[in-house]
Amino acid sequence: MAKRISIAIDGYSSTGKSTMAKALARKLGYRYIDTGAMYRGITYSAQERGIISSSIAIDALVEMLSDLTLDFRYDESVERSDLFVNDINVEPFIRKNKVASWVSKVAEISEVRRYLVEAQRKMADVGGVVMDGRDIASVVLPQAELKIFMTASPEIRAQRRFQELQEKDSKEAVSLEDVAENLRERDYLDTHREDSPLVQTEDARLLDNSNINMDEQLEIALNWAKEAGA
Repeated sequence: MAKRISIAIDGYSSTGKSTMAKALARKLGYRYIDTGAMYRGITYSAQERGIISSSIAIDALVEMLSDLTLDFRYDESVERSDLFVNDINVEPFIRKNKVASWVSKVAEISEVRRYLVEAQRKMADVGGVVMDGRDIASVVLPQAELKIFMTASPEIRAQRRFQELQEKDSKEAVSLEDVAENLRERDYLDTHREDSPLVQTEDARLLDNSNINMDEQLEIALNWAKEAGA
C-alpha cells in the first residue's frame, strides 16, 4: 500500500514550481503548501504598514512577525488555496511586481526565515504534502522522500513571468525587460544569501522544463513520486 510521503520542490523563480506542486498534489490527493506565497505575504504586510518603502526597517519587520497569522484556505469554487494573513485574503496583491521586487530581500532576513521554516515544518508534520520554495529540500524538509529541483532558461522564465503579470493585472505598467532584470536580481539574491541559499541538493532530481509542457513534466514528477513510494 502506498504511503503518504513528503515532496519538496525547489528551484529558480518562474520555473513553474507552484503550478507543478499544485498539479502533483491534486493527482496524489496531497496537501499543497506554497512557501513562496508566505514570504510574499510578509513582504506585502510590511509594505502595507510602511515598514518597506525605499528600504526595509528590519527591526520593525521582525517585531511585526509576532502580530501575523498565516494560513492557506482552499476555495472549492476555483480549486485553489489562497493565503490569508490575519484572516484577510492577500492572494490578489502578493503576485504584483511591487511585492516581487522586495521579496528576496525580505527572505534574506534570518528572523523571517526562522519564523517561516518553523511554520512550514508544522504544516508538513502529518505527511502527504507537496511543498515548493527555495530551501525546502535543503532546510525545511531535508528528510523528504522525493526532492525535485526545477529550472528553465532565463529567457523562457522572463517571458512566462511577464505573461503571468499581464494576465493578472493588465494595468500594471511593467516591461519584459523589467521582469527579466527582476528575475536576474532575485536569482543572485536567492543563490548568494548567507542564510539558506537556493541550492540543488545532491539527492534532488533535476527537472528542466524549458522545452516540455505541463503534462509532460507532471508525468515525470508522478513517476518519480511512485518510485519514492507514493
